[in-house]
Order: sequence, then C-alpha cells, then structure tokens
Amino acid sequence: MANTKSAAKRSRQSLARAHQNRSVRTRLRTLQKRVRGAGKPDAEQIRSLISALDKAAKRGIIHRNAADRRKARLNRLIGTAPKKK
Repeated sequence: MANTKSAAKRSRQSLARAHQNRSVRTRLRTLQKRVRGAGKPDAEQIRSLISALDKAAKRGIIHRNAADRRKARLNRLIGTAPKKK
C-alpha cells in the first residue's frame, strides 16, 4: 500500500498504463498471427503491421530494436506478397 498521496496516484497511473500497453501488445500479436497465418499475406496487411510496430516503439511499448528486427523480416515478405487490387 502506498504511504503518500503521490505514491498512490503513481500506482494508479502505472496500472492504467500497463493495461493500455497490454492491449497494444495483444493487438500487435494478433496482427502478426494474421500475417504469419496467411499463406500469402498481401502488402497492405504487412504495411499496417509495420505501422503498428512503429507506433508501439515510438511510445516505448516495445523496444526500438525489437520493432526494427520485426520490420526487417516483414519487409522481406513484402517483396513476395501479392499486391491488392
């Protein structure tokens, strides 16, 4: 239990942020499963996942290098992905 008002507030804030970050990580995981699960994911799916990774890295939800690594792997997939008409 927090000893001061400010410590109690920080605790509430960290819980709220953790909840929000968890939902972002879950969404990233879902998007990644969709891309990996699809036989031939289209370029639009891959680009939306890359955008989500960039946003998560910018906000510090995932590490910048982890996002870069995942994006590099996805960019290799774009070359083989069919273009959506």
